Amino acid sequence: MTLPGSRNLFGAPVSHIHCVGVAGMGMGPLAIFLSGAGFSVSGEDDGMTDAMASQLTRAGVRIGPMGEACELVVHSSAIRAGHPARCAASARHLPMVRRGELLAELAKSYNLVAVCGSHGKTTTTAMLVTALRAAGFPCGYVLGGLFGDAGIPPARVGANGWLVAEIDESDGTIGNFAPAVTLAVNLDWDHPDFYREQADLERAFGGLFARTTQAVIVNRHCALSAKVSPSTAVTFGGAGADFAGEVVAASGENMRLRLGGRFSITEAVVRARGDFNAVNATAALAAAQVVGAKLSHEALANYPGVRRRQCLVPAESGLTVIEDYAHHPGEIRALLESLRARVRGGEASRLVVAFQPHRFSRTAQFIDGFSDALALGDLVVLLDTYGAGELPTAGATTADLRDALARRVPGCPVFYQPGAVAFLDALGRELRPGDLLAVVGAGDIDSLVKPWLTRRRWQSLADALTPVLSVDAIVRHEEPLAPRTTMRVGGCARLYAEPASETDLSALLRTASAQGAPVFVLGRGSNVIVPDDGVEALVISLSHPAWAGFEMCADGSVRAGAGLRLKNLCGLAAKAGLGGFEFLEGIPGCLGGALRMNAGAMGAWLFDVVESVRFMSRDGRIHTRRRDELSVGYRCCRELVDAIVLEAVLRPMAVAEADAIQGKMEAYRAKRQASQPREASAGCVFKNPEGDAAGRLIDACGLKGLRVGDAEVSQVHANFIVNHGAARASDVLALIREVRGRVQAEKGVTLEPEVLLVGRDWQDFL
Repeated sequence: MTLPGSRNLFGAPVSHIHCVGVAGMGMGPLAIFLSGAGFSVSGEDDGMTDAMASQLTRAGVRIGPMGEACELVVHSSAIRAGHPARCAASARHLPMVRRGELLAELAKSYNLVAVCGSHGKTTTTAMLVTALRAAGFPCGYVLGGLFGDAGIPPARVGANGWLVAEIDESDGTIGNFAPAVTLAVNLDWDHPDFYREQADLERAFGGLFARTTQAVIVNRHCALSAKVSPSTAVTFGGAGADFAGEVVAASGENMRLRLGGRFSITEAVVRARGDFNAVNATAALAAAQVVGAKLSHEALANYPGVRRRQCLVPAESGLTVIEDYAHHPGEIRALLESLRARVRGGEASRLVVAFQPHRFSRTAQFIDGFSDALALGDLVVLLDTYGAGELPTAGATTADLRDALARRVPGCPVFYQPGAVAFLDALGRELRPGDLLAVVGAGDIDSLVKPWLTRRRWQSLADALTPVLSVDAIVRHEEPLAPRTTMRVGGCARLYAEPASETDLSALLRTASAQGAPVFVLGRGSNVIVPDDGVEALVISLSHPAWAGFEMCADGSVRAGAGLRLKNLCGLAAKAGLGGFEFLEGIPGCLGGALRMNAGAMGAWLFDVVESVRFMSRDGRIHTRRRDELSVGYRCCRELVDAIVLEAVLRPMAVAEADAIQGKMEAYRAKRQASQPREASAGCVFKNPEGDAAGRLIDACGLKGLRVGDAEVSQVHANFIVNHGAARASDVLALIREVRGRVQAEKGVTLEPEVLLVGRDWQDFL
């Protein structure tokens, strides 16, 4: 009997699927697609990354070991038979399939657009999905990677019967697919561990073309074109192709293509560079038109890129870093030829290549091709081979590649010594300002180089700050931020500073701007959540006593510093017999942050007592605005969103006896303690929707007490999430997603966060 929510797969009803290797760029998107298709999905991986974990959690995939409800196990081809999860599945007699086999089974229910080829298929798939999204073509898709924009999921279930999917030939599962449309980007002999001869690989692609029912879109200059039946063949490429495209202009990160042949448009703007990306874009636009989407000139103008495919990596000032997944000589040559053109054009002084070979079998087979491609660099720094489960073999090590490169291209400087430390030492020693660094490889080179670049970037900024700050200012690396927030979760600031004066603050902002470093200003840490992996920014705190001033003016007003705690402001005002500030007593923040978000409580708002605000813009300039010159609304002052408050002039509501004011504060305190939790929290999580209260909606959905780890929806006030002591930011974020989704599903109201997610965009997590 088929259970509710289950579907027949491989001839049997299935409702719960467990994915082994779910952090992989093939498996993760498939798990997300399965969840969107209505399956209950779980997954595990020994190498889980934050980027994939965020996408999986947002899609409703449970990360953890296989549960009792599992009915089908899917694993990547990299997961060996002796893996504990596969052994456990065998012991329970559960059916197990490879990723490609399950994707092919799912694809039987759709008109499949299969994107295949030796190089560039992930980029081409991402471009095709981007063009179809821009055209409003509601197809489903399964990418073989992550978009550069974390707000775009790597997989989605569509609504028009079409499915775009990247098909991997490396493990032979290409033989399970029968597409409606096949887009073949190119063919180079690769995966010698599986295809012993090039003819074996060509037969695999030929079989796919023969099973394609509507159109096979293929590069007219590729050997694959001869294997396509004339009845289904459609060509793309340069002049003479059915769909022709050529670069006519390129600048910055964009290029413009002139289109011809059967294209319905004559030009297209593409947010990418390089001749091979021009070919990928032409192929993607051709496929979009073939399946019936209406093209526009801007279809790829907002292409977000794909992680580890020509990604621009943040680095110190004067250094440009491009990361790419290339691991075949053909891919590497295409990448480096593109980057070499930037050097010739004056965008960089030298091309430095940091390369990690991938698999010993591939290195042995293509060692001469690697040498020729890498010689396009002005100098090359090599990392130990990433074996991907293979054992080292003679003639296939990085040392062998170094020697081959030295023999074939004697003039190319090559640096290699075993070990990561020697690799990074060589990079640090050889890099110069003005260099273009290409970080190339499909192994773990990115996880080694990116943190190293991060450390260099923030050390460079710290070195630049030392001579421009006063001796009283504080600058620290990797400062823990959890103790500096009321939620008590999160990681470290890459660089942390406490200015001792306005001059220090201006110097911090100007220097950070000159080096392209983002800046975040942290008050007392209420109303914020710091991610577990910390904040890639210069975090500035106005904690120095110089920022906590309280001065009574001759006209009866009060001048207060941005770093003054609201609780202290109330106490000082009460002692002076100044009324009207009592409602601020229980708000756990400082004046600067409270002004930025127009904090309020007990029916009153901070800007009710504001006469003027003095603030610094991000360029280091100081401004003063009267209350009537500021755009103030619910939880916001528009002029202060991107500015830093220095001080404000406040006008008391009344003059009264200190005891009377203190009594009113005590009454407010008692009311607050009765209605709000005492555990660590960030305050109200969601903004109140118009005409309603977020807490009421959450409570009405029965969500009080809902818990993820040590984070819980408060039993006292449903719009608070409390930390019982050991919560992580990921627990809090998962709970926010769950609450928001439940309220949307049950009440039809989309709650928007009131708390700030430091250094990130909420759309990447919700």
